[in-house]
Amino acid sequence: MMAVKLFEPYTVKNVTFPNRIVMSPMCMYSCFEEDGKPGDFHFTHYTSRAVGKVGLIILEATGVLPEGRISDRDLGIWSDAHIEGLAKLVSAIKQYGAKAGIQLAHAGRKARVKNGDIFAPSPLRFSDEYKLPKEMTRDDIRRTVKAFKDAAERAKKSGFDVIEIHAAHGYLINQFLSPLTNQRKDAYGGTSENRCRLLFEIIGEVKTVWDGPLFVRISASDHHAGGLVADDYVEIAKQLKKLGVDLIDVSSGGVVPDAQFRVYPGYQVPFAEKIKREADIPVGAVGLITSPLQAEEILQNGRADLIFLGRELLRNPYWPYHAAKELGHPLEAPEQYRRGWI
Repeated sequence: MMAVKLFEPYTVKNVTFPNRIVMSPMCMYSCFEEDGKPGDFHFTHYTSRAVGKVGLIILEATGVLPEGRISDRDLGIWSDAHIEGLAKLVSAIKQYGAKAGIQLAHAGRKARVKNGDIFAPSPLRFSDEYKLPKEMTRDDIRRTVKAFKDAAERAKKSGFDVIEIHAAHGYLINQFLSPLTNQRKDAYGGTSENRCRLLFEIIGEVKTVWDGPLFVRISASDHHAGGLVADDYVEIAKQLKKLGVDLIDVSSGGVVPDAQFRVYPGYQVPFAEKIKREADIPVGAVGLITSPLQAEEILQNGRADLIFLGRELLRNPYWPYHAAKELGHPLEAPEQYRRGWI
């Protein structure tokens, strides 16, 4: 009988995940105060998935600067004051056998903080409901690159196993990458090389303080005429591999509000498969993956290395238990739940 790949361990550098199931970063907008610190909700939300045997839990988009939050109630990592709470959350996750990751993020023109300016590569609103962003100066860019580096250092001090850089879904780095949102005429705009510069600089600085597993989330297609397509991201992924990125978390869309695409089960998996095969780099697949058989097929056919689950884990924190039953894999229960996980 063929081994169940979904429950095989997966090692990146010196970190081994107990299985291939990853909790995808999903914004919760649930800080009790507007200080970016985790509260009771975060401990309940993330720890319950660790109890449920998810192999790697990646925290939601966590702001490297206060103006880079999607909302005022996002998690933050722009200050040393965040380390204590994040470290406690990491400890709570790890005590149940899961590994802990954090997604470092800056929302750019999609920031919806109430006070102060927001920033983007070019002064273009996401839509009429959003603020007009200020075009970033060179000093703004340098400050942002340093903020990612400082955030990575705090993530290390907090005990995280994995860092993921958020370069997808129309947030700041994605805005620099896409010609739909980047109209700059300087060294950060125009050519593909220039538009990638911010991401590459961030990775370079992060790696001066972080030697653990490094993931990058991308939007493999803008789903809009004149935007980036999967072939563009194959070339970007080849460069990310050279820079020492360990895995590409492959999503799509989000850079413009009028994107045109169909959503169906596994609709983003072909993007992950293409990048894995053509850029020769490990990938995670995400996007309406709900069935254990569906997840197992993706892994068995070499289409991705990890399965990122989003909304399915919102519906069912114990999805790995049900997946193990369906796939015929013996999954050791948490001691407290052993009577129920028969």
